[in-house]
Amino acid sequence: MSTVYAYPTLVGKIEVTVRAACIDGKPLQLSLISHRDQVVALHQVERDDWTEGVLDLEVSLPMDELADGPWSAVTCVAVLTEGATNTRVVSRLERRRDDRYWRGEVRVRRSTHLARAVLDVSVVGSHGGVDGRVLGTSDSPWIVDLLARTPTRARDLEILEADFRDGPQEWLRPFMEAPWLIDTTGELPTVLLNSSFEGLVELLSGARGHLEKATAGLVAGQIAGEAWATMFHSALSDLEFDEDGTPRFPGGWRESVLRSLLPEVFPGLSLPEALDEAHSRRGDSRGWAQVQSRIQFVAGRRGQVPKNLTAAIRAVSRAQEGASR
Repeated sequence: MSTVYAYPTLVGKIEVTVRAACIDGKPLQLSLISHRDQVVALHQVERDDWTEGVLDLEVSLPMDELADGPWSAVTCVAVLTEGATNTRVVSRLERRRDDRYWRGEVRVRRSTHLARAVLDVSVVGSHGGVDGRVLGTSDSPWIVDLLARTPTRARDLEILEADFRDGPQEWLRPFMEAPWLIDTTGELPTVLLNSSFEGLVELLSGARGHLEKATAGLVAGQIAGEAWATMFHSALSDLEFDEDGTPRFPGGWRESVLRSLLPEVFPGLSLPEALDEAHSRRGDSRGWAQVQSRIQFVAGRRGQVPKNLTAAIRAVSRAQEGASR
C-alpha cells in the first residue's frame, strides 16, 4: 500500500456542515442549503446584485485521534477555490475550550467568483519539527453555486446537441461519424450529442414502447459510462502538486469526480492514498492496464450499463417471443 505523505495523517472522518448563510447581512433561506447534496445556492430571484456572502461553518474532527496522535499546533482551515477564476481563499476556523467542533466564517465575494466554487476543509499541524503539515482533508467538498436558485449538483455535467457535420463548430467536423463526444475542456464537462447522426436524438428524447425505451436506456448508459471514464482521466491529468511533489486535488468538477470514483477504483485506500496510487501508476505504467480495467468497470457501473444492458436483452427476448407466436 502506497502512502501520500512521509508522516502520519488522520484516519478518522472530517465532517463539514454549513449551518447558515447570509448575503450582504441578510439571512439566506434554509431551503437554499442542501446538507444531503452539500450545496449552497447563493442566487436569489429577488436579488442578484449582492456583494458578499458569508457561510457559517461547523467542522467535526476525530478529536480522540488528534489528542493521542504525534502532531502539535493543530489548526483547521476552510479553503474556497474556483478554477474558472483561479481564486483560492483560506479561512481559519476556531475551537472553543471543551468544544468538539471547529467553527468559523467563509466569505464569498461576488466580484472574485464566476459560477461554482468548491469549499473544502484541511487540518494542518506540525510533525517532526516541520510546520504546515496537511494532516487530513474533508472526504466530500461542498459546492457554493452562485448561479443556482436551488441547491443541487445537477450542473456537474451538461448535455448539448450539436451538428457535427454541418454545424458552426468546425472542430467537430472530423468527428461527423461519431454519435457523441465527451468534451472536458470547459468549465463543466459536456456531452455533445451529434444531431446529424440519424435517429440518435429522437431515440433518446422520444422513445416509445418497451423495446425502444430499453434501447434508449442502453445508449444513455453507454454515454454516461464513457463520460465518467473520460472525466476521470481528464481530472487525473490535471492534478496540482505541493512543493514536495505530493499530488493535490485540482478543484472544481475534476475534484468531485476524483473524490467520487477513487474509492471504487482503489477500494481499501484512503482518498489521499488512492490519489497518489493513481498518479504514480499512471506515471510509470506500473499496473496501469489493470487500473484501466477497473476504471472502465466503475464508470460502466456508474452509468448503469449492466442494468440497462440486462433490460435491453430482456426487451429483445420478449419481442422475439411475441413475434414467434
